[in-house]
Amino acid sequence: MKQPYYPKHILIPQEERLAVLHRKGELKIGIPKETHLQEKRICLTPDGVATLVSHGHKIMVESGAGEGALYSDMEYSDAGAEIVYDREKIFGNNIILKVEPPTHDELKMMKPNSVLLSALQLNIQDKVFFDTLLKKKITALAFEFIRDQHGMFPVVRAQSEIAGMASILIAAELLSKPGISRHLLLGNLSGVPPAEVVILGAGTVGEFAARTALGLGASVKVFDNSLSKLRRLQTSVGRVIFTSTLQPTNIARALTQADVVIGALRGKIRTPVVITEYMVEMMKPGSVLIDVSIDRGGVSETSELTSHANPVVIKHDVIHYGVPNIPSRYSRTATIAFSNIFVPYLRRIAELGGIENAISVETGLRSGVYVYKGIVTEKTVAEWFGYEYRDINLLFL
Repeated sequence: MKQPYYPKHILIPQEERLAVLHRKGELKIGIPKETHLQEKRICLTPDGVATLVSHGHKIMVESGAGEGALYSDMEYSDAGAEIVYDREKIFGNNIILKVEPPTHDELKMMKPNSVLLSALQLNIQDKVFFDTLLKKKITALAFEFIRDQHGMFPVVRAQSEIAGMASILIAAELLSKPGISRHLLLGNLSGVPPAEVVILGAGTVGEFAARTALGLGASVKVFDNSLSKLRRLQTSVGRVIFTSTLQPTNIARALTQADVVIGALRGKIRTPVVITEYMVEMMKPGSVLIDVSIDRGGVSETSELTSHANPVVIKHDVIHYGVPNIPSRYSRTATIAFSNIFVPYLRRIAELGGIENAISVETGLRSGVYVYKGIVTEKTVAEWFGYEYRDINLLFL
């Protein structure tokens, strides 16, 4: 049988050829001033802007956008950003980077086929918001859905760490507030019984609240229905503390002894209510309830939405703090945390040749997409508002 003939060059080993993505060297990013009530954070610090500009990207910052975090226009200008006074020009960029989700008027100013990176805050959105995104075929990514290489949510965790630590510091301040407070020092002095802190929720907020309270010397009790979270918290704080599942009897008993209660539970749609009004009535007069979960309804029947300007209400002689955006109170710290996360992501997007290539390669970034070029890719959004749902992973097979 005649053997097939192969040219000599085919038989010689060849070098391996790898696929190379088309690279785009420049991103055009617009950072508008936040208009949401009492939102003081901004996504990039001047140092973050300088890093991106040094890699060939163009950043437009609306005048006054950094004032809430004590960053001046001059600092952003010196970092290489273009300071813009026209909001329409800001929203005319290919990528819009902001903390709060855009308003309807801001969405109207965005270009078709542009990219939006912001929080989603699904519980406050309406169908018009998504209709506009779909009509303009905007690709929208939600900060709270983006995962890192370890499967964690870096933006949510960073802001939750701030909220957890801040909740204890705020409680310490309110415990000594003139008037109805208990006039207690949230700490531990020799011969003086420590303050009692009850934390409902063993997630990131609960973990950092517990760490901070223990660091001040308080006695801490943590409740959660997830045993794995309770075990992880025990390991994280490095000491044995009181933990329990969310049994109403145990919660009621702990609340009668508590000086401070931190609500840090999360629900898929709404926070479960585990504190009844009767339980609040049984609490010590002048004790403090910090409901960090108020943005999703709150853990207590008596919780009420408040603001940074008027943060507390008194119910049944208990001080209730119900501000939904605690990290904004520490806007500079929160801004630095944002910038540390977003700069590497934006550089990675540029290195991969734009948002489409980045989404196709980076599964963690892809998980943040809830609308992609006129297609709803987040199942919860589709179910809430009656849109056809498409799995984002199937679009990039």
